[in-house]
Amino acid sequence: MSFNSDFANLPGIATQRDAATMDFVFNHTMLRIKDPAASLDFYTRVLGFALVRKVDFAEWKFSLYFLVLADDGGIPAFADDEARRQWLARQRGVLELTHNHGTENEEGSVYHNGNGDPRGFGHLCVSVPDIRAACARFEQLGVAFQKKLSEGGMRDIAFIKDPDGYWVEIIQPTPLA
Repeated sequence: MSFNSDFANLPGIATQRDAATMDFVFNHTMLRIKDPAASLDFYTRVLGFALVRKVDFAEWKFSLYFLVLADDGGIPAFADDEARRQWLARQRGVLELTHNHGTENEEGSVYHNGNGDPRGFGHLCVSVPDIRAACARFEQLGVAFQKKLSEGGMRDIAFIKDPDGYWVEIIQPTPLA
């Protein structure tokens, strides 16, 4: 059975993966951030990501922060930046935060989160083993919610907001008891 057989009747859907794409990896999503300290605190302390690499482009006035949800046992040492760059390029689900220098001094929101008009980007998603425990922890940490478990018709997902207002969907892989 091919990987897209359930969708074979949809126009434009390949029913078999092209051999030329077999080694392709969805590597990362980039979000623009206003305040690196606030965003790094949110993604590392609140969601458990590890900061793996930081690259500064002083001449172009921006910095990149690469984060992963991974056991840091396999992450190369910080001293070997090239090894980290290569390791990152092979990972799945990397989060790249881009800080344009000076935005931290601007008033109000700097970036559109994609969920207001005009709509575009929607959200990231993090799967947790116990969504109730995770949401209770988020509340204790003062994290802003877009949607709590008890709200709306979908009572098995929650949405929290990062410091720039980007939504992060929280799910668990097993049904809620």
